[in-house]
Amino acid sequence: MKRSEVLQEVRKMRFEESYEGWKERRLTQEEAAMLLGVCDRTFRRYLMRYEDNGMEGLADKRLEQISHRRAPVDEVMALSDLYSNRFRGFNVKHFYSWYRRDNQGSRSYTWVKNTLQQKGLVPKSAIKGTHRKKRTRATYAGMMLHQDGSLHQWIAGKYWDLIVTMDDVSSEHYSMFFVEEEVTHKQLPVEKSCY
Repeated sequence: MKRSEVLQEVRKMRFEESYEGWKERRLTQEEAAMLLGVCDRTFRRYLMRYEDNGMEGLADKRLEQISHRRAPVDEVMALSDLYSNRFRGFNVKHFYSWYRRDNQGSRSYTWVKNTLQQKGLVPKSAIKGTHRKKRTRATYAGMMLHQDGSLHQWIAGKYWDLIVTMDDVSSEHYSMFFVEEEVTHKQLPVEKSCY
């Protein structure tokens, strides 16, 4: 049973409980609606549909409809046969380029990938790790300092970089100052010296 069908059955069972409580005057409409997680107006709509058609009136009609965009079975079979017979071992990206170019395929890459995975022809890739892994902070104050600058219009018409130096452990700010432009190396004037 699909998740959506299970949720629909759970909603029907909850409605029966709240409906009985409302009928026996143990619950107000607002309380019964809150029990279902809907507003009282939606609960009244459920009541009308239930009194007209019984439990079938509460069924979500969207679950019964078949999408007009759904691929025909013969197209799905043709795709899996094509991959199995001519392109077995190709990754989905390479297969998709052949599918579009030589076989005039009109479906999206995601549809092709999902269809091949559902048929068991292509394995699902492992979930990749998080992009930014949380780093543990330094153990002692002063052990690691961060320095960064941000350009901003601090005064109307004047753009400056604010350079901030802060401690990794406590996020304490050691220094903040404005500069015209953030640079990593500043050429200092060279004094002439005699040896």
